[in-house]
Amino acid sequence: MMFRILSLPFRVLGFALWFAGAILRSSAQVLADILSPGHGATPRIVRMPLGRATDRHVTMISIFITLTPGTLTIGSVDEPDGERTILVHSMYHPTAAAALADLHDMDLRMMRSVTIGEHG
Repeated sequence: MMFRILSLPFRVLGFALWFAGAILRSSAQVLADILSPGHGATPRIVRMPLGRATDRHVTMISIFITLTPGTLTIGSVDEPDGERTILVHSMYHPTAAAALADLHDMDLRMMRSVTIGEHG
C-alpha cells in the first residue's frame, strides 16, 4: 500500500506521457485523412461496458476519450443490473472490436495510474 502511494506521481506522469503520445498519434491520423483524397474514416458508435464503475470513473474516462482526436463520448447508460456503459463515437477504428480494445486499454492505463487501493 505504501508503495502504491509513493509511486502515484510517477504513475500519473507515465499515463500523462502515454496519453500525450495517443493524442499525437490520433491527431496525425485525423490530419492524414484531411489532407488525403477520399475518406479514411470508418465512423461507428460502440457501447463500452465499464462494470460497476463510479461516477468519478465514468467522468474521467469519458473526458480522456473525448480529448482524443477521432473519438467522442456521447453518453452514459446505467444498465438495469447496476452496470455502467458509455457510448463512444469512433471515427478511425476499422471494427467495433478494435475500438473497444483501444478504449479498454486507455481505461486500464488510466485506472492503474490513479488507483491507490487493490484495483491498481
